[in-house]
Amino acid sequence: MNYSGINIPKKVDENTFSSRKKYKISLIVSEWNNQITSKLLEGAIETLTHNGILNENIFITKVPGSFELIFEAKKKSKESKFDSIIVIGCLIKGDTKHFKYLCKSVSYAIARINLKSLIPVIFCVLMDNNIEQSNERSGGKFGNKGIDAAYTSIKMMELNKS
Repeated sequence: MNYSGINIPKKVDENTFSSRKKYKISLIVSEWNNQITSKLLEGAIETLTHNGILNENIFITKVPGSFELIFEAKKKSKESKFDSIIVIGCLIKGDTKHFKYLCKSVSYAIARINLKSLIPVIFCVLMDNNIEQSNERSGGKFGNKGIDAAYTSIKMMELNKS
């Protein structure tokens, strides 16, 4: 299968699938724009479990907004219990400069956490001009970026373990 350029084989050998049962993943989800982030979360969970990750090894933490993803990702990245973190959020442009500064700050901070972390922190924060674009990227005509983030997480955990 190919999701946004991420190649995950359709048929995975039993040993690879079985080893994924041990992976522990932290999903950190923004409650702001919940109508979008809940669909991204659903896509991520479904993809992870379909690919061998056990439900009991998926840990969900909700934070008020996308900016708060930074703090929680930093905290979780320092815990030795996780093999990957996926941050899920949605920023939609309004009439003020707030959007621009939030997008830049969240992107930069998550990148910095990734540079310091021993585990991958996967970025699944939509930054769209309007709600229609967010809907298209959370289950609409452009797919579900939560699915893409889950596949990226699996690939990065396997790379990190090799």
